[in-house]
Amino acid sequence: MTATSETPANATAATALHTPVIAWFDANARDLPWRRPEAGAWGVMVSEFMLQQTPVSRVLPVYEQWMRRWPCPADLAADAPGEAVRAWGRLGYPRRALRLHGAAVAMTGRHDGDVPSDHAQLLALPGVGEYTAAAVASFAYGQRHPVLDTNVRRVFARTVTGVQYPPNATTAAERRIARALLPDEEARAARWAAASMELGALVCTAKSPDCGVCPVSGQCAWRLAGKPAHDGPPRRGQTYAGTDRQVRGKLLAVLRDADEPVPQAALDAVWHEPVQRARALDGLVADGLVEPLGNGFYRLPAA
Repeated sequence: MTATSETPANATAATALHTPVIAWFDANARDLPWRRPEAGAWGVMVSEFMLQQTPVSRVLPVYEQWMRRWPCPADLAADAPGEAVRAWGRLGYPRRALRLHGAAVAMTGRHDGDVPSDHAQLLALPGVGEYTAAAVASFAYGQRHPVLDTNVRRVFARTVTGVQYPPNATTAAERRIARALLPDEEARAARWAAASMELGALVCTAKSPDCGVCPVSGQCAWRLAGKPAHDGPPRRGQTYAGTDRQVRGKLLAVLRDADEPVPQAALDAVWHEPVQRARALDGLVADGLVEPLGNGFYRLPAA
């Protein structure tokens, strides 16, 4: 299947992708708790917040504990935002926990504690962007929306545009391709969104694509072109050791493990470099993840 990044595939070619990918998904989809009917829209939303830049294996135990503790948005909204940060554990990017808490508060106030099914109402929730709104509307409510996460973008880049990796940031051309590939029927569109995402997660992976088991390898523009190497801008790495992000994680770990406010001295002990440590702590306070108290004590946010 061939198309340029500016010219989406035609309807016939799109249909030729839908059938084998959805059939593959029907046979190979992982049994994940947020895909089960009992998860509901709230379970889908929680999973989407947690899965951003985080692998399934790390999310699963935190997700299950979270859903037992806060089985609906109102339960989370009634608790302090700091408890959401505490329960987030070491998933990383803990501002997602605050945003999820903020969304729960908004849903409790605006939607009687329910996750709205309307895409515009989802998008209006704090912390919910284009991808999350489309994913919840699609996966929880079976609606027809293009769902473009990293895995889907990689599948489309290879099968449609013939390049190894998508751009670093989602482009208008990618959105046009996603819309052109979307099946007309709502339930099939939702199934296609989940199937193409799973294909990217399990088969069309970033480092080791398994083209031998790919259901659309015969139509893949990148494979048919001889798998040309990536020649675009350098791909962003995931550095961690020695970064402010690592220091922030160490500081938050002390606060998560404490039942009472923590003195400055306990935070000073986690990192040897005082300037970087102070910068990381200031950043946590600015992001609302840490609340400074009097006399040099700190705690997770209480309100």
